[in-house]
Amino acid sequence: MTDWQAIIFDFDGVVAESGEIKTQAFAELYRPYGEDVVAEVVKYHTQNGGLSRYNKFRYFQQHLLNGPSLTPEKEKALDRRFSELVVEAVVACDAVPGAYELIHQQAERMPLFVASGTPEVELKIIVERRGLSPYFKQVRGAPKLKKTLIAEILSDHALKAESVLMIGDAMADYEGAQVNGTAFLGRVRPGDDNPFPPETKVVPDLCSLVSP
Repeated sequence: MTDWQAIIFDFDGVVAESGEIKTQAFAELYRPYGEDVVAEVVKYHTQNGGLSRYNKFRYFQQHLLNGPSLTPEKEKALDRRFSELVVEAVVACDAVPGAYELIHQQAERMPLFVASGTPEVELKIIVERRGLSPYFKQVRGAPKLKKTLIAEILSDHALKAESVLMIGDAMADYEGAQVNGTAFLGRVRPGDDNPFPPETKVVPDLCSLVSP
């Protein structure tokens, strides 16, 4: 870890073990449309980890419900309901093994950042309530895309991309790192499918990154 100038963390599935919470929230939100729709919602969500919920709402509306485009009011209503389903659960859920130890350790050595598909206002509340705000130089979230968030973090803090490590659990994280030229480490929860290209370095948790 001494090779890096900074680390950018995704949040769900990298810092907090909250991936399943988000999956269940999408299922609950679309359950009134029937279990076939729920199955497709869950499939799309899991295959597009790291993509903001707003993009997913629009996709479901157009491709699964075949409805008119979401009005801003309807999108905000979906967003509020989703937040109600997830915020308290994400605040309370377990940390990814090794994540807190790594964050506490490395925050003394280099700047740390969060770049997540979670809406930024909500994300900052969750990070604060989990007691992590002091350890991160900047916490960034949706509606901007992951690649944009990473680019802005690099620019805002004059970081050399090749000296920055992005840790993520989804292809959006991998692609954001690739576009910006940062290093990438994938976290694949034991039992989950590995979404990354074969040559990608992956870990089951963050314990191996913590210095003795």
